[in-house]
Amino acid sequence: MAGFSDLAFRMLCRENGCAAAVTEMVSAKGLFFASPGTSRLLATCPGDAPLVAQLFGSEPDYLARAVFWLSQRGFRHFDLNAGCPVPKVARSGAGAALLDDPGRLENIVRAMVGAAGEAFPGASPMVGVKLRLGVRPPQPVCLEIGPRLVEAGASWLTLHPRFATQGYAGRSDWTAIARLVRLVPVPVMASGDLWTAEDGAACLAATGAAGVMFARGALADPRIFSDLKARLAGEASRVPNGPDMAALIRRHAALVRALDPSPRGLLKMRTAVPRYLKGLEGSRALRARVCGCSTWEDIEATAEETARLSSAART
Repeated sequence: MAGFSDLAFRMLCRENGCAAAVTEMVSAKGLFFASPGTSRLLATCPGDAPLVAQLFGSEPDYLARAVFWLSQRGFRHFDLNAGCPVPKVARSGAGAALLDDPGRLENIVRAMVGAAGEAFPGASPMVGVKLRLGVRPPQPVCLEIGPRLVEAGASWLTLHPRFATQGYAGRSDWTAIARLVRLVPVPVMASGDLWTAEDGAACLAATGAAGVMFARGALADPRIFSDLKARLAGEASRVPNGPDMAALIRRHAALVRALDPSPRGLLKMRTAVPRYLKGLEGSRALRARVCGCSTWEDIEATAEETARLSSAART
């Protein structure tokens, strides 16, 4: 979700049923070397809670320092990304590369948990870990590593059941999530191929996971969270339509303008709106035109045109 789960988008998701949100991925070292944009990644507000600070890195000392530093600035929950397959991250020994070095990964978790304990004496651990199956097929090393991370103090695990070398190709192996659930005594969050509320409900039923983490599904429609709650309550599925998506575009634009009124905010809307339109009948030409929006008035005009689109089930 790097580049996407900024404050405005998180608030939009929260308004639509998201129970907890995660920051964009933040470099632990970047906190201490004035990395451009790092502070912006951590922008938050009182309504943005509970919020998990997502960190990446390969050095236990820096991860521990990052947890303690962030705790002094109001953060209470921390997540180590040990699943990111992006080559730039993996080449530094971080992200999914840590799955090839389980000893280092375990040491990082111990260091983060220790720093959290120092920052909040007497409190329960507040550190989770995001995993993939492993770096490469066929062995799902996460099933061996997961219990070790719990022993190191991790209070929850999240599994995207693909190998790092797969990227986002192929299908997620939900059976691996079910196996991890049976192996560890802490909550396991499920990720991967959760495009709709129906996918989320099916994943929960198939795996026994404590919850699901929507990523690409939320980018397509942030109302996926409330849709899942409705689905689990036995209510009928909602079919996206033009007026609903127009309202979503307007609300997202209002949040961006309030929380990030810079030109950067308008550029983000140009990437968000085409995802909201995808699957609506007759939206193809409009999606193409959104890329040329240069003012907030252009975004409003897009919303007006969206409201006139025909309803159509997404594919």
